[in-house]
Amino acid sequence: MAGKSDFLFGIRSVIEAINSGKEIEKVLVKKGLRGELYDELLETMKEANISWQSVPVERINRATRKNHQGVIAFVSAITYQDLENSLIQVFEDGKNPLVLVLDGVTDIRNMGAIARSAECAGVDMIVIPEKGGAPINADAVKTSAGALQHIPVCRVKNLFKAVDYLKKSGLQIVVATEKARDNYTKVDFSVPTAIVMGAEDKGVSAQVMKISDADTKIPIVGKISSLNVSVAAGILIYEAVRQRSL
Repeated sequence: MAGKSDFLFGIRSVIEAINSGKEIEKVLVKKGLRGELYDELLETMKEANISWQSVPVERINRATRKNHQGVIAFVSAITYQDLENSLIQVFEDGKNPLVLVLDGVTDIRNMGAIARSAECAGVDMIVIPEKGGAPINADAVKTSAGALQHIPVCRVKNLFKAVDYLKKSGLQIVVATEKARDNYTKVDFSVPTAIVMGAEDKGVSAQVMKISDADTKIPIVGKISSLNVSVAAGILIYEAVRQRSL
């Protein structure tokens, strides 16, 4: 559950928040809720393309016992950026794009740690899926030491299409996977690159793997079979920094 500062409650409060442009992660609505104000909320959510879920009132009560009127909205701690506009800006600024794509990274602390490394290394943006990724709430921002307030984060509906767009825009797609043959030092990170990191249990999706230009691994010589995804991301990001500084 998100921290107390990450949600607001009450039908009118949620409607006003949506209309004011706040980044809403999702809305929980009590099952069986009815009325004109509720209908207005539904229409507002549909127009803003905000996802909502009908749940038992007990679930909402676990978040707050105040007069929530059967509605609670989880608010993002950051403002998400548009992927296409962000990439265009990178090219217009004359930069050599370095993008980090997170495919199924769901742990908030990992998300924060990855963002911190990415911001320190000058990564141009982080791309995450709208569903199936870690929520960016106050805990994630805190873990990132504030980095999530500075690095552009692009949240996309379809991660595969986003990666395909990056590829068609001239970026090589490099996938981190323990099944790769070559170590990460053999990848040429000096060209425009999008590094794709997957969940620790499932890895990068097969669909994204199919359109990748290169896959790579970090050698493991100890008894533990894999690195934490935030550590692995940091290693690959700084290999790109190293190569680009030569």
